[in-house]
Amino acid sequence: DAALLQAPLPVEALEPVDTRSRETATVVFVGVLLLYGQLFAYGYWVAAGVVEEKSSRVVEVLLATVRPSHLLRGKILGIGLLGLGQLLLIGLVGLFASAAAGTLAFPSGAVETIGLVLGWFVLGFFFYASLFAVAGSIVTRQEDLQTTMTPLTILILGSFFIGLSATSNPDSTLATVASLLPFSSPLVMPTRIALGEAATWEVVASIAISVGATAAVIPIATTIYSRALLRPGRVRIRQVLRPDRA
Repeated sequence: DAALLQAPLPVEALEPVDTRSRETATVVFVGVLLLYGQLFAYGYWVAAGVVEEKSSRVVEVLLATVRPSHLLRGKILGIGLLGLGQLLLIGLVGLFASAAAGTLAFPSGAVETIGLVLGWFVLGFFFYASLFAVAGSIVTRQEDLQTTMTPLTILILGSFFIGLSATSNPDSTLATVASLLPFSSPLVMPTRIALGEAATWEVVASIAISVGATAAVIPIATTIYSRALLRPGRVRIRQVLRPDRA
């Protein structure tokens, strides 16, 4: 009996244990939800606005004084600023309300997490908004918009689920790869950064890839938008990308 009733062996952690990791993961989870909702909702606003202007033929009046590229950039910038402002308002209201009520204890990194959400919303929105504008410019009815938006919806939804899984397993291979891809990094990389699983070179590479992909997509989207805006009916992307023949 004396041999079996020994004191338990002492356990010493080799790495410091973050006692508030669960709270941080909760804040990141809410941030991913907000990012998904904002990217999809405001991207849809861009597409729906393009279709509305095209179907009502208002765009013909606008193009008499404004270039198509300026019209597209102004629409994306205006809607993007609205989405960014709403995200900032949600974050500030949440922080002040919890502090006033005293019922929720936000982790010390909550403010940094809100900053990450805002920054990656900007990177993700300009990338997706350009593609949503293309989806709206190739149709003339709101009923047809759902069809052209399907590929973008699948991309955002798939990235959203990867971002959710990254809150519990941020160092997985899937999360690491997805955090570097331009269409999924806005929903995955903030999670890995907030949870301390993203290396500096991964963050820099992800930002560079996102900026480079956006810079490559915007001219193509502008060309498609400009050429398809005044064409009636359903327009195929291959038709508008063909070089003009004399």
